[in-house]
Amino acid sequence: MAKIRNIMAGRWGIIGAGIFIGALAALLQKFGNPGNMGVCVACFERDIAGALGLHRAEVVQYLRPEVMGFVLGSLLAAYLFREFRPRLGSAPIVRFVLGFFAMIGALVFLGCPWRAALRLAGGDGSAIFGLLGLVAGIWLGTLFLKGGYNLGRSQSTQSAAGWLMPLFMLGMLALLMIFPAIPGASKNGVLWFSVKGPGAMHAPLLVSLGAGLAIGFIAQRSRFCTMGAIRDFVLFRQTHLLGGFIALIVTALVVNLLVGQFHPGFEGQPVAHTMQFWNFAGMLLSGLAFCLAGGCPGRQLFLAGEGDGDAAVFVLGMVAGAAVSHNFGLASSPAGIGPYGMQGVAVGLLACLFIGFSMRKKMA
Repeated sequence: MAKIRNIMAGRWGIIGAGIFIGALAALLQKFGNPGNMGVCVACFERDIAGALGLHRAEVVQYLRPEVMGFVLGSLLAAYLFREFRPRLGSAPIVRFVLGFFAMIGALVFLGCPWRAALRLAGGDGSAIFGLLGLVAGIWLGTLFLKGGYNLGRSQSTQSAAGWLMPLFMLGMLALLMIFPAIPGASKNGVLWFSVKGPGAMHAPLLVSLGAGLAIGFIAQRSRFCTMGAIRDFVLFRQTHLLGGFIALIVTALVVNLLVGQFHPGFEGQPVAHTMQFWNFAGMLLSGLAFCLAGGCPGRQLFLAGEGDGDAAVFVLGMVAGAAVSHNFGLASSPAGIGPYGMQGVAVGLLACLFIGFSMRKKMA
């Protein structure tokens, strides 16, 4: 076990994790997931919100097994390597708000950092603007970190608290087993299902769950984090995590070329729009929120799996943000941004700036 831990923590370990995730993401698209969306934490949590009836956007409702696998795979790795550490208490309401606005920004762009990378690897030129916005937002967040921004330390707590998010995921998995998708039906029992659009596109359940479990396990061991990759390079010129992020993009590109999923261009890309300023601004908001919260949306799920209650609160904030985005017209579609998307981004940036400025400890 110790040797495995050392391998995953090293440079080749993180690069291997990026290669693994990039290949698996491209193959999940081949197995049925939406275009350039083999894995997208924001999109999948949005779909979960729809499946639970938290919003009524009919084209994005499906209980994505990959997200459950991320948390449960991380839980398994954490237990095997004795890293399950229940903890919480580090400004949970602030983390909820950051997750809420991170999701609003992601749904204006139409993707999280993982999907921005996969969109680029699939040939979507608009992803460049999203990635530039992501870098700008994280850079802005590092200015707050340098200025003493800190959400405070979490505290150890009872094991039951660390188990709540994994149990929530197990509960959703049970619901999906009890009420599976029925072809042509928009509802089965308590769950909603898309019959058209990206929500209706998905890999077989066991394939999605297996991929999620594997990614969760590998990512927990390697500490894979797309936000951390950019933050560490900006702050310290460290390229350890960045190697994994780049490996993900390159591997997904190669697999896409091999299986015929690479379609270069700006127009007509799957689940994407070409309003480039808002692609930039949406990810600017998300990048800033991710940086202030200390991790990308994938990393937050993996942390929740190893018992971090604060990361779990961030995840719930993202689910709430997805519901509000679609219920109040903030989310984009391939036709462009939603009627209130601009206002959503503006309010989100103001909220994040308020948090960044107000939660700085005075430096000695």
